[in-house]
Amino acid sequence: MPELPEVETVRRGLLPAMEGRHISRAEIRRDGLRWPFPPDMGARLDGAHVLGLRRRSKYLLVDLAHGDTLIIHLGMSGRMVVSGLRAAHVPGQFHFDHPPVEKHDHVIFHMDNGARVTFNDPRRFGAMDLCATATLDGHKLLSGLGPEPLGNDFSAPYLAARLKGRKMPVKAALLDQRIIAGLGNIYVCEALFRAGISPLRPAGQISVARIESLTTAIRETLTDAIAAGGSSLRDYRQADGELGYFQHAFQVYGRENAPCMTPDCKGNIRRIVQSGRSSFYCAQCQR
Repeated sequence: MPELPEVETVRRGLLPAMEGRHISRAEIRRDGLRWPFPPDMGARLDGAHVLGLRRRSKYLLVDLAHGDTLIIHLGMSGRMVVSGLRAAHVPGQFHFDHPPVEKHDHVIFHMDNGARVTFNDPRRFGAMDLCATATLDGHKLLSGLGPEPLGNDFSAPYLAARLKGRKMPVKAALLDQRIIAGLGNIYVCEALFRAGISPLRPAGQISVARIESLTTAIRETLTDAIAAGGSSLRDYRQADGELGYFQHAFQVYGRENAPCMTPDCKGNIRRIVQSGRSSFYCAQCQR
């Protein structure tokens, strides 16, 4: 499932095609994905002016001038692909060679600038909903989310307060979207390695100094992943169809039995299962 860096990369890739433009036509090619689409979604989107695109946790938020926000979740295999953007090598011209519509292209936004934004989702675990922008924070998908890990509300004192007294493993605590929004399995594994903290350590038994290191590691891991365009392991692609590259920088995730990359460390990367999810770590570097 795409995590925060992948969703943020997609958001940035959609900006040239959608921000400040009109949706000339929203082509809705099925009744829903994981859940049914809202009633008359196509009619409510036709002609809508896109004020901007935001991200909250793993959700894309498309703010519309008529007062609604389109909520998009990519699910397990969803992709949003742009075609028909301005040709970079021919200034001032457009190219409109859109690829043929595919079986799993479920929603297509035809933009007034000639671009086409296609939501493709083979497994159909993605979701879309429309909500009044003024009440967005109370939407059932967003209301219980914790602070953004790259935002000002996320800090070492905040994290220390939320972890205090918790007996659950720190890995599980960091995956709790009510504590931190947007973190997923890949980036929690990588951040814990950077901070030198074992995924098995009880969340309430981490010192203030180490929580400071963990907070920094979370921010740096996410920032590096966004700069690399996210991680492409299975279905994920950027909005232009290109792969992300952060998977080539993984230090622990998916590296079971491989040598630890820390200089002078003689250990190998271990894999364990926690709450049904794989955790990768170095038992020598992470305590």
